[in-house]
Amino acid sequence: MKYHDLGKTGLKISNLCFGASSLGSVFHETKEAESIKAVEAALDGGINFIDVSPYYGHYKAETVLGKALKILPRDKYYLSTKVGRYGKDGVNTWDYSAKRVTDSVYESMERLNIDFIDLINVHDIEFQAALPGGLQLVVDETLPALVELKKKGVVGHVGITDLQLENLKWVIEHSEKGTVESILNFCHYCLNDDKIVDFLDFFEENNVGVINASPLSMGLLSKRGVPDWHPAPKPLVEACAKAAAYCEEQGYPIEKLAIQYSVSNPRIAGTLFSSANPENVKRNIAWANEEPDMQLVQKVQEIIGDQKRVSWANS
Repeated sequence: MKYHDLGKTGLKISNLCFGASSLGSVFHETKEAESIKAVEAALDGGINFIDVSPYYGHYKAETVLGKALKILPRDKYYLSTKVGRYGKDGVNTWDYSAKRVTDSVYESMERLNIDFIDLINVHDIEFQAALPGGLQLVVDETLPALVELKKKGVVGHVGITDLQLENLKWVIEHSEKGTVESILNFCHYCLNDDKIVDFLDFFEENNVGVINASPLSMGLLSKRGVPDWHPAPKPLVEACAKAAAYCEEQGYPIEKLAIQYSVSNPRIAGTLFSSANPENVKRNIAWANEEPDMQLVQKVQEIIGDQKRVSWANS
């Protein structure tokens, strides 16, 4: 396992990181005992960064993860969770107010059975862009509330997450320098979309660490293909399906290539994947510890063709 500095936070995180969304049964029903073993397998394999959110499974992911963390040494991992986005029974709610995000941090700590959060993230800021106050509210109210918790020693570092890279850049530009210490962005450093590379100079100039997520592009880069809810446009789905079929013909699963490609850029501190299956966790770690076949990467990207960097709105 390789490890990279997360900006100027002082955290040196594994290039493959564990996303705990699957523990919330957000993709399919999961077994608690197996989920806990998945977390253990991640740490045993050298992963030292875990990311979660109260949004995943309406607190379920945090609750199950908390049971795992109760039996794991606290010095073996860095923990990230989020504020601002919540949901129950398929209904999303957003609240980026200072009071709600402050309360949310303490609630998460209770569910997670910890007394310190290494990194607290403002979750999917693009949704606040459509609410009263817009992204300026994140700058004026959300982030200062989290910085206050940092001063109190409740959290170690403060970050923001979003699908839209332009939103992340805007908030960093309009915040006091050093406020935003890391960003988490998804589906923009994978075989079909490398848009984040256009922003790496900006993030580095502002001492902001970069975390990538969803190396399989939410299922686009998989033999199984995308779930029904996937927001990608049809031509992109079809192009990725052709690429997956080609990889299968070569005896090199596209999932393997996707993981390897996503962890291969040293300017990106870590890449999050999620699984509640311990065997999948072990397999992904093994893949991440091998170099990608760059000729196959090139061929896959040729197959994806003009659909490369085609994206979608968050949901």
